[in-house]
Amino acid sequence: MGNFKSKILLYSLLLGSVPTILIGLFSYFIAAKDVEEKVNEGNMHLLGQTRMRVEQVLDSMQRTAIQFQNSALLKSVMDSKLGGQDFITVRELMQEMFNMQTQTILNQVQVVNLGHGWVVDLNALKPLESMDQEELRGYVNRKDSIFWATGPEAVAGNADGEAADNWNGTQEKATMLRLVHKIPLLSKNASPAGILILQITAKDIRAMLEPDNLRAAQYILNDQGEAFLSPSRQRAAYRSINEQVAERIRRSAEPQGAFHAESEGRKVSVLYERSDYNGWTYVSVVSLDKVTDQTRNIAFITAAACMGIIISVLIASLFGSRKMYSPIRRLHEVAATIQPQQGDKNRKDEFEYIKESLTSLAVSRNELDKQMKSQTAHLREFYVLKLFAEQMSGADDNYASERYGFPGGWGSLGVLTLELDNLQLSRFQEQDRELLLFAINNIVSETLPEEARFSPIVLNHSQVTLLTCKEDNPEAGLALFYETAKLIKARVRQYLGLECSIGISHPFKRLSDTKRAYKESIAALKLRFVLGPNIIVRYADIEEQGNVEKTVYTKLRLIEDQIALAIEERQQGKAERLFQSYLDELLCKDGFHQEHHLLLLQLASRTMSIVQEQGLSMRQLWHGEEELKRLLRLQTRTEITGWFQSRLFKPAIGLLGEMADKQFVNITHRVVEIVQEHYERDISLEYCAGVMNFNPAYISRVFKKEMGVSFSDYLSDYRMNVAKHLLSTTGMKVSEIGPRVSYTNISAFIRTFRRTFGLTPGQYRETLHGEESKSDN
Repeated sequence: MGNFKSKILLYSLLLGSVPTILIGLFSYFIAAKDVEEKVNEGNMHLLGQTRMRVEQVLDSMQRTAIQFQNSALLKSVMDSKLGGQDFITVRELMQEMFNMQTQTILNQVQVVNLGHGWVVDLNALKPLESMDQEELRGYVNRKDSIFWATGPEAVAGNADGEAADNWNGTQEKATMLRLVHKIPLLSKNASPAGILILQITAKDIRAMLEPDNLRAAQYILNDQGEAFLSPSRQRAAYRSINEQVAERIRRSAEPQGAFHAESEGRKVSVLYERSDYNGWTYVSVVSLDKVTDQTRNIAFITAAACMGIIISVLIASLFGSRKMYSPIRRLHEVAATIQPQQGDKNRKDEFEYIKESLTSLAVSRNELDKQMKSQTAHLREFYVLKLFAEQMSGADDNYASERYGFPGGWGSLGVLTLELDNLQLSRFQEQDRELLLFAINNIVSETLPEEARFSPIVLNHSQVTLLTCKEDNPEAGLALFYETAKLIKARVRQYLGLECSIGISHPFKRLSDTKRAYKESIAALKLRFVLGPNIIVRYADIEEQGNVEKTVYTKLRLIEDQIALAIEERQQGKAERLFQSYLDELLCKDGFHQEHHLLLLQLASRTMSIVQEQGLSMRQLWHGEEELKRLLRLQTRTEITGWFQSRLFKPAIGLLGEMADKQFVNITHRVVEIVQEHYERDISLEYCAGVMNFNPAYISRVFKKEMGVSFSDYLSDYRMNVAKHLLSTTGMKVSEIGPRVSYTNISAFIRTFRRTFGLTPGQYRETLHGEESKSDN
């Protein structure tokens, strides 16, 4: 492998690998961030569900307490001094208290009578002295009539044990949450007659904090920022987190949030949500290690994809560098025939060696001659390029043929121009086009003998060959050129697996006409827009017959107007058929190939203006400069047809249809209102159109579509129904009812009434009277 080839390979690898690695890292970090956000979102949703479950239980307790407090039984016993002889009353009271347990999760219920000195709980009737007096005074001295006993007052000592049965036990206090109601519900400064206490174990509340996904730890902070329901170990572990949560709530007005913290040497993600119900804060803590576990698969897939891309880049670089190095290798081999290499071959750069070889040519004339002979092929290509650039007059044709070894004795000449079709659908990329044309150039050189052609060249993204024909007859020349084009096309498909199109010029005599013939072959290739790719076209087949340009413009304008009308009428099929006629006129005429994109852009602009005139935004249909670039890149009739049908006509008609449906309903509703308000006047469709500022024909079409009947039939039926109502509910004469419904001619009114209901007005009234008589009998 040469030094320069190594550099090309290394550069290709770097060009493909570095962006791939950077994109892979960027994709991984973005994906990891998205995963964390999704996990936080799910945990926040789970935290909200937990809050609602807890608040539902607490709210149920509070509603149960109020219901019990307002019961007649409790009001009656609060005025009594209960003793052992009142066991029936105590049992009924205890039964009511047991019923409260069926409505919510309660561990204990107590009714305390401060005036008569007794306490009734779920177990027995007790004296007031059996309670913790200090704790009881704390409840009585609280200003609130209803409150939750949390924190130091009700939860103290070790909070890590199970619930106990003893009310005054330290373990019980540590695991109970109490709802205290003063009896009755007095003002803050009044002294209560008694206290109703409902208590629930912290264990029951903690059972509602177990998350479904078992990834997060959830707990509750009271309004003092204390994790009053958590075990002591958990409170100690999350003490710093609780302080941060409390600080964030104080500083921010937001009721919820998320942040990262550290607990026991582990990084965790903390989510919190403050409740407006009782000021508690619900906290969820999840280890970031559990979150990042989900990103490992993403990292593995991203790494595998990047590795696959890098391997693909390596393979492409090997083949690409070989193709790119091919001309350098051949030039290096030519230079080696002039000046053999000395010493280590691999240490000298190819271009350095070629430079030294070219420099050595100036040393002696003999070596210069040898070098000139080796460069003959390049000089021949240079000469052919000058022919196509009209820099050769043709006066020195014989001299050039003798000097460069061009074919001589030809009767006619012809130009073949080859262009690749649909390169984006092949295994190659657009940037490979030049290399592929260079390869095709070599194929042509090896396929055609030197006496049948001049040196093939690559010109303006095309492969161009100047052919010779021994025959002087133009028809024989065209036949030979066509067969040669078929041969070249088959070889390109065989060796490169690519499809191409070839344009063939008119046969000509002088080399000075080469550029004109080249333009003819390019013009022939323009028929790809009409016939599609993968064709061979002779310019003689598309010559213009007469000057029809003005006529064609007129036809195009007429078809464009018809397409616009079809779009306005939302007839998609008709618009697509007219567009095919438009393309027939546009693409099948020589002279329009260079401007067909401008005319197509004009049609697209006309379509968008129709949408804008209906009050719709162009952005709903047109997607900026990218859509314009896409339109200008359309190369074949199939691509043009597909773009206009799917990207323009269908969306435009859809938008107009949606707007028309809304407008139809409004128009029909307004016409019905006019008929109902002015049926007694001589109103018509033109009158409604004048009121609504619409075309009468348009209103008639819309009304018929929405109502299923014409305007005149609807107006007549409505008037007849009004007349029928007047006949049945009033004593007005027929001659009086006719003018009331805008019929000055009574005979016409009677005929219309009979045609509508099958009876004359008089017969209809007699029928009504007969039915009334039968009902009276």
